[in-house]
Amino acid sequence: MLMKDRLFWKSLNNTLVYVAISVPATIILSLLLAALLKAVKRGKAFYRSVFFLPSIFPVVASTMIWLLVLDPISGYLNRFLSLFGAPAINWLGDPTWTKPALVIMTCWGVGTTVVILLASMGDVPPELYESASMDGAGAWTKFWHITIPGIAHVLVYQIVLAIINGFQYFTQVYILCSAQSGNLSAGVGAGKKNSLLMYPLYLFQNAFARLKMGTASAMAWILFIIVFVLTLVLIRISDKYVDVK
Repeated sequence: MLMKDRLFWKSLNNTLVYVAISVPATIILSLLLAALLKAVKRGKAFYRSVFFLPSIFPVVASTMIWLLVLDPISGYLNRFLSLFGAPAINWLGDPTWTKPALVIMTCWGVGTTVVILLASMGDVPPELYESASMDGAGAWTKFWHITIPGIAHVLVYQIVLAIINGFQYFTQVYILCSAQSGNLSAGVGAGKKNSLLMYPLYLFQNAFARLKMGTASAMAWILFIIVFVLTLVLIRISDKYVDVK
């Protein structure tokens, strides 16, 4: 029975933790980068292209690159951290660090969200910033009370997309686990203590490794209900605070 399956609850918990960390991290990072780009006077098109470029890389290729970056022995990230005296971290082998590693990978591809938020910031009437400046408002005050409300409808849309994408996080962990085990299609584990076992990955294992199509179908419906409810709640909450006019 699915409700008694330990790995089902493990995969669901892993996915919920990942979504809870990655969605705020990517949205906040995208907001900050978009605000910095908006303040750039020269070379804005160049910097915008630089931030957008990682998001168009093939997922398989970028994940293989991250395997090299996150390598515990010769990885570039650990080399960089060692400059500050930090100990080597087993990013994909230590269950404590697997979720942060996935979030770092996700944050690397926020270019699309950055470009969209930057475009929406350009639609905020400049007269509002001029009036606020005349009243002595600082940069943070203008950002919090003018920019955020002005792009709130776009921000809600990006949050909804981030939640949906987070619950569908599959390709990256499939490649990472395949690289570690050699053949994930055989239904083997996903990282130490199954710390990389995301919900879509376990759904895939049930459907195509164990051929439990009924279990996989039930998991797909549960995933749909969870995403639908979360999206509906977020939209209902945003209706009270976001002016889309």
